[in-house]
Amino acid sequence: MQEPSLRTSRLLIAGGFVAAVTVGGAGFFLGRMAAPHAEPAPAAPAVPIVVPPAPPIEVPPRLLGRADIVALGNRAADALTSGAPLPDDVANAAGRRFAVVLPFGCNGPAPEESTAPLRWRYDADKQILRLHVAPTRWDLPDWGLALADHAKAAFEGFWVSRPWSSAERCPTASGQPVATTGRPVTLPGQTLALAEILPEGRRRSDRPYETVQRVPPDRFSTVQGFRLRVTGRIARLPGGQTVQCVQPAGIEQRPVCLVAVSFDDIRIENPLGGETLATWPVQRAPRTSS
Repeated sequence: MQEPSLRTSRLLIAGGFVAAVTVGGAGFFLGRMAAPHAEPAPAAPAVPIVVPPAPPIEVPPRLLGRADIVALGNRAADALTSGAPLPDDVANAAGRRFAVVLPFGCNGPAPEESTAPLRWRYDADKQILRLHVAPTRWDLPDWGLALADHAKAAFEGFWVSRPWSSAERCPTASGQPVATTGRPVTLPGQTLALAEILPEGRRRSDRPYETVQRVPPDRFSTVQGFRLRVTGRIARLPGGQTVQCVQPAGIEQRPVCLVAVSFDDIRIENPLGGETLATWPVQRAPRTSS
């Protein structure tokens, strides 16, 4: 028997290796084809992104102006004459901030002997302007009010001139009297006031608010006068009301009304240029011991 040569042995080994690889590869592919296909895993559900709502923007209450104060007085007067309670917006106005303009000196400079609470004078030779503002004082009985403990208290404040108008400047045209066949029931007068109640021992100084300044004549107008601007908050009267109206002359009289306030500061403005001529913060003296 012939022994296989070295070359023949190598060929036999190589052929066997190729056959093994061929058989193994065919088995692998046959197994892949026979194996069941795996289903893909379901995708995780999308998680919605919750955006928190924006916090509400708090709008501060609107600053009350002259027209608003006039409206409060008119609504309170209507309630009195109608026998109705104060409207809710009037009764709940306490705490509202206000800035009210009171034009004064619309008829020109006051004479030397004038005692008007709001007045001005001008020295043309020296170009000196003098402005005088004095609050009006009332006792509680003047408005049909009295404190439960009968303590001595008073009101201090300002009349609202021409309360039928919301204009913050002096009128541009003066009304002319006309002949009528009927007599007016009442004469013109002050019918609306802004006032602060001052308990006993907390009354302010008797000195008015005054300022003296050198002002050229072209820096102001004699026909426009000046403006008193008072700022503060609506307050409550004894009994809790914000506005008190009375009719001293009877039911045919237009009601005279007082809006209770707490003053912050008092300013005098020049309507011609808009600048502030003087400012006084309202001082509240501490209560004195008895």
